[in-house]
Amino acid sequence: MKKDIKLIALDMDGTLVNHDGEVSKENEDAVRRAKEAGYHVVISTGRSLPFCREIAEQLGESAYLITVNGGQIFDQHFNLVDSTHLDSEIVENLWNLKKKHDVWFWSSTTEGVFNSNTPFERDLHEYDWLKFGFDVKDDNVRQVILDEVMSNEALEVTNSSLTNMEINPAGVNKAAALRKVCKWLDLSMDEVMAVGDSMNDIAMIHEAGFGVAMDNAQERVKEEADWITKSYTEHGVAHAIDYIMNDE
Repeated sequence: MKKDIKLIALDMDGTLVNHDGEVSKENEDAVRRAKEAGYHVVISTGRSLPFCREIAEQLGESAYLITVNGGQIFDQHFNLVDSTHLDSEIVENLWNLKKKHDVWFWSSTTEGVFNSNTPFERDLHEYDWLKFGFDVKDDNVRQVILDEVMSNEALEVTNSSLTNMEINPAGVNKAAALRKVCKWLDLSMDEVMAVGDSMNDIAMIHEAGFGVAMDNAQERVKEEADWITKSYTEHGVAHAIDYIMNDE
């Protein structure tokens, strides 16, 4: 299985980057070795482009960059090649949930990101929305909100931590984005190793030929994975890359 891998898809937070949001030398060196050996290495993140571009540039040119959980895909020159928007009527309902329960929100739009500290200034229907999220410390309140958003079949609901939820249009996830990238590169998902730690990674870990969970991953993610690498504090990405590259 490992010998067939041609594309390595890497989540960022809790996977590729450390506590300070930086890529360790061990991970960076492993990514460069993989690229030199002919592997495609694709960042697949929940972040929007402004919050991942610097790291993508640090790691060197890649064929594609997946952002906003698959809501946008960029080519090696950071040109937008695919984008899926969240209906503003749905965003209005999510905004009303935020106000009703007085919880933290954040969001991604084509004009930038907004959150409880930096709210949007115009009518929300004037923006092109990509993703909407909540972070809720209270377990009961989080469950109430989660139950409501999960009941809407037009939404794809995941998380990137145990206290948050990330909301994209239905069908928008990292696996769907990787299927597009594979088509463009004339590859199959069987030739992908996907590495991640949270629920927004579970689709790509499930569909990849070799799904890898970080040792610090949520338990449901570990259950879905084919293999578990070291934690992100122990350079688990480098460990996973070496694992497939040394499979002789």
